[in-house]
Amino acid sequence: MDIALPHTIEIIAREKLAFLGTVIKDGAECLEFVHEIQPTWGPAMHVHYQQDESITVVSGVMGYQEFGGQPKHAVPGETLLFKAGTPHRFWNAGLDMLYCKGYNSPANNVVYFLSAFARSINEHGGKPGIYDAAFLLKRYKSEFGMLEIPAFVQKVIFPVILFWGNLTGKSKKFADAPPPI
Repeated sequence: MDIALPHTIEIIAREKLAFLGTVIKDGAECLEFVHEIQPTWGPAMHVHYQQDESITVVSGVMGYQEFGGQPKHAVPGETLLFKAGTPHRFWNAGLDMLYCKGYNSPANNVVYFLSAFARSINEHGGKPGIYDAAFLLKRYKSEFGMLEIPAFVQKVIFPVILFWGNLTGKSKKFADAPPPI
C-alpha cells in the first residue's frame, strides 16, 4: 500500500505524528516528520533495524533512553540521532506539550507500520490488539522490533495467535500491507 504524503496519525489523543514528505540529505532519502506528544506519553522501547532516526526538540522537554542506558533529557534545539539497530525510547518528560521534528532514513515501511500500529492502539483502547501486533512485528521483523514485548510472547504466543487469526480471516485487514524490506 502506498500512503500519500503528507500523512498524519494520532494515538488516542496523546500523540500526533505527521509524515511530511521525503527529501534528500547528504545523498540519502529522509522521511521528514513533526511529532506532538502529551506529558508522560511516548513510544515504548523499539528499534529500527534499517533506519536512522533523528529527532530535534522544538519545544518542551524530551526524555529518552537507549536500551541498557540511563534516562536522559533533551531541551529545545537539541538533536538526537538513533542509528539503525539502536534500541531506544523517548517520551514527554515535561508538563507541557512536547513538539519535535525529525526524519527517518531511509523511509522503508515506517509510515505503513506506524499507521497500522496506531490504528490498532486506537481500536483497542490504548494497546495494540494482539493479532495486529503479532502480524506487524512478524511481517516487518527485518525492519522494526518492540523490546517491551517479552521474547517468550513473540516467539511462542504470537505464532499461535497468528495461526488462529489467519484461520479466522483476521489477516484480511492487512491485505494492502507492503512487502517487507
